[in-house]
Amino acid sequence: MQFPNERQLLALRERYPAGTRIRLNHMDDPYAPVPDGMIGEVQYVDDGGNIHMIWKNGRTLSLIEGVDDFTIITDDKEEGK
Repeated sequence: MQFPNERQLLALRERYPAGTRIRLNHMDDPYAPVPDGMIGEVQYVDDGGNIHMIWKNGRTLSLIEGVDDFTIITDDKEEGK
């Protein structure tokens, strides 16, 4: 996997600012995945393009765009899905 360049990092940070709510659809982590359907909030995007999260269950596992399947929550009604 290649590290993002400055332009790609800027785009990620604009797309996922701190406070963005996300629902995890699925993550392929054989050791300790966050459960499907879990909702979390973006803390920040690091220089490697990892989206650092705080999940409602207290976990802090990061997301990777294009690897993990997730959806931005844009409406309070969506959070209840």
